[in-house]
Amino acid sequence: MEITIDTSRLEAFFSLPVEQMILVFFLNIGWMIIAVIFLYGFSLLYLQHIRRQWGAKNLKFILLAIDIPKGNEQSPKAAENMFTYLAGAHGSINFFEKWFEGKFQVSFSYEIVSLEGYTQFLIRMPIEFRNLIETSVYSQYPDAEISEVDDYVSTVPHHFPDEEYDVWGVEFMQAQNSAFPIKLYQEFEHKFGESETQFKDPMASLMDLYSSLREGEQLWMQIIIIPIGFDWMDSMDKIVDKILGKKKAVKGISSKLIEWIGEASEVIYSIWGDIEVKKDEGKGLSMMELTPKQKKQIESIQLKSSKLGFEAKIRVVYIARKDIIDRSKAVNGMVGYMKQFAALDLNNLKPDVSITMTKTAYFNKNVRLLKKKNSMIRNYVSREDTAGRNAGVFNIEELATLWHFPIEANVKAPMIQKAPGRKADAPSSLPIVSDISGSTSEFFRSEILQNIQSKELANSSDNNTSESDSSLPENLPFV
Repeated sequence: MEITIDTSRLEAFFSLPVEQMILVFFLNIGWMIIAVIFLYGFSLLYLQHIRRQWGAKNLKFILLAIDIPKGNEQSPKAAENMFTYLAGAHGSINFFEKWFEGKFQVSFSYEIVSLEGYTQFLIRMPIEFRNLIETSVYSQYPDAEISEVDDYVSTVPHHFPDEEYDVWGVEFMQAQNSAFPIKLYQEFEHKFGESETQFKDPMASLMDLYSSLREGEQLWMQIIIIPIGFDWMDSMDKIVDKILGKKKAVKGISSKLIEWIGEASEVIYSIWGDIEVKKDEGKGLSMMELTPKQKKQIESIQLKSSKLGFEAKIRVVYIARKDIIDRSKAVNGMVGYMKQFAALDLNNLKPDVSITMTKTAYFNKNVRLLKKKNSMIRNYVSREDTAGRNAGVFNIEELATLWHFPIEANVKAPMIQKAPGRKADAPSSLPIVSDISGSTSEFFRSEILQNIQSKELANSSDNNTSESDSSLPENLPFV
């Protein structure tokens, strides 16, 4: 039996002039491609619109300033534990909540800012998570002080060009795939000298840069952190398999169908036999065949995926009066700070020059530059987690490396805001009285008098002195 394929229509199509060929293709197939692109773009705009409505209706944000403990000796491990506790903010969102209500996973902004040289650590969050954030800080830094403050961004203009101020900004992004970690804080340990100075805190360079700002200069850094689930770990395993050269087995459709039916009855196998279609699985390289770089990459990826992860993006903004602005100091200083975390065989943080950096070249430079400046300041002020570059995946160890309270023995930052001193708990025997009046007041007066008399009698017996005056001091304070 012969099978005849009619190709006359294809021959007629390819015999048409180019203009008619394009028109026919568009009328028959091309419109579907454009429709898919249009629907995808429309869905993104719609999702952004309902997200904005849901956020305006349900979210209220506050900004907490954290005064670090004076004489802090806690390593970044304490900050790592803080981020572990932050994972409690993750929540599941179903299809209906996402596409009909606009609900989304809220983000948090961990910030380090310098306002004319005065440095402050801040955390911005939805008000409903205030207790979560305060608990995460106090559990690791009991002597820290947390207070709600006004947003510092309100002190500068939010639209450019401006007569008095100018702005520079950029987002820092991972140079390689998120599976590869940056240089971690453990690698800054130096086994030499006194124990308290063996950790060479990378925060020292940032604190020095922040302290050098003059009146009229401000330098801000924010890390937008989005709690996520555990799906990101699957992508890590794929990168490891790629390094090893492994290929997963692929089953044919008939094989999957037979496997599904076989779970209900093994009779199928006796009738059809084993018709599973397999491709060569490929064992890949053994550990002995790997180069030292490949071994380190695999080990680092697996260590990264063993700890909790978040989506995160880093923004930096430098704003100053035009008469004193010094871009080179801010730009070079921030890039140098980020390059400390470069592990060239793994990952590093680089400035996003092409999209978010407030820098342009070639055509229509001034218009595009102003657009970038306004976008950068707008995204920073709103702590926008979807604008700009896509967020990368950082685990708690990487986040603690980038954002932690400096160790005072290593970092000399005289203008950083610190808690005044160590707090002490009140004695357990201290009476707590909401209202002292009448007989209650007399009772406590007699109790205080007896305590004073007993102490004075004890002192007189030890020192062989005369009996002390038993009258109550006139300046004794009462509530």
